[in-house]
Amino acid sequence: MHKVEDLIIWKKAIELTKQVYLICLELPQEEKFGLNSQIKRASISIPSNIAEGAGRNSNKEFVHFLSIANGSSYELMTQLILGVELKLLNKEKIEHIILLLNEIQKMNYVFQQKLKSNI
Repeated sequence: MHKVEDLIIWKKAIELTKQVYLICLELPQEEKFGLNSQIKRASISIPSNIAEGAGRNSNKEFVHFLSIANGSSYELMTQLILGVELKLLNKEKIEHIILLLNEIQKMNYVFQQKLKSNI
């Protein structure tokens, strides 16, 4: 088991989720149950799955949950890009979120490789 509060990737994912929630305030009200909801769910899934994996009993299980978090990160990226393409989000306002998302994806990959080498 890993102490989730000590994981930099988890802290960055928490920050990402906070930033995503703030950007979602700019989405139109009619997207409340559409893209807005999907974006929020995908962003919450990232730190949540990191935390769930950290609480598991083996590195193999942790890698599995990191993989799910990684999938959610790509889902979130797709939804943010779609929001820009649909002119619901401002590209400049989400650039910092995309950069943080890319950083988390890279950290996730490296962390998975490290955990796999210890299995």
